[in-house]
Amino acid sequence: MFTARDLTLQQLRCFVAVADEGQFTAAADELRLAQPSISAQIHRLEQVLGVPLFHRGRRPIALTDAGSALLPLARRVLRGVDEVFQGADELDGLRRGHVTIGTTPSIGATLLPLVLAQFRSHHPHVSISFVERHSEEIAQSVEAGTLDLALVVGPLINETLEQTTLAIERMVVVVGQDHPLATRATIAISELRGVPLIMFHEGYDVRAATLAAFEKAGFAPTIAIDGAEIATAHSFVAAGIGAAIVPSIVATMNDDLHVIHIDDQVMERSICLVRDVRHTLSRAAMALRDEIVDFLAAGSWPTTAHGDIRLALGDD
Repeated sequence: MFTARDLTLQQLRCFVAVADEGQFTAAADELRLAQPSISAQIHRLEQVLGVPLFHRGRRPIALTDAGSALLPLARRVLRGVDEVFQGADELDGLRRGHVTIGTTPSIGATLLPLVLAQFRSHHPHVSISFVERHSEEIAQSVEAGTLDLALVVGPLINETLEQTTLAIERMVVVVGQDHPLATRATIAISELRGVPLIMFHEGYDVRAATLAAFEKAGFAPTIAIDGAEIATAHSFVAAGIGAAIVPSIVATMNDDLHVIHIDDQVMERSICLVRDVRHTLSRAAMALRDEIVDFLAAGSWPTTAHGDIRLALGDD
């Protein structure tokens, strides 16, 4: 007894070709097959279905009632198969696709827009989902499989995450143009004693690094405003409310701020590209990963005049 597993796409293609051409010889020419092969495929299909599909004594060959009922169904099946292969081809060429990426607020406000703009110009039909949180939360999302890629501040302690260090950037002090320190090119942390500071809120790696630097210097920071985000911290600094310690890349966001290099402590952070080794990347995600690496390797990273950012590709 035959089952659906005995029915093949080749049988359906031969059937449709014979129905369209009205003869086996023309169908064989259309499919570039020998006529006996076409006849054998049709005969096999009729055996599987248990009904004759053609009136063979007529010229041109005519469909039976069963053949007429099968023809639109066969066309639909073959059209669906063609759409599957077309979709695979489009994904292969990234004419479609989807990728999810997460990052921290400072990277999301500076580096990522430049990378994604370039990626979109290369792959305009690939959709992107974006999540902005702190490094640990982003890493957890990558591990959970809800994010394909992430740009975070590392290194992270996680064996399932592949971490590629892209760049090392130093922290700098930024002040408004009218601030008493606006004439300085360098400064020691000890010279910030008593200087009102804008502090980022809990969870920011910059906040933790700032508090650690002041603790190492032996005193606590004077906080003017606590709990700021990147954009608002810039606005507070530009308004003269206080100074702020920020990553170098963030200092490029506002030309109204004066950048001061820290010379007595090395305050650095690593920018890492992260993926979970247990999850296979889609072609869209692989393309975005390559775009990020190529973007930085080409020297496209936004940098300050002090050269506070250096590439670290290949240092891992």
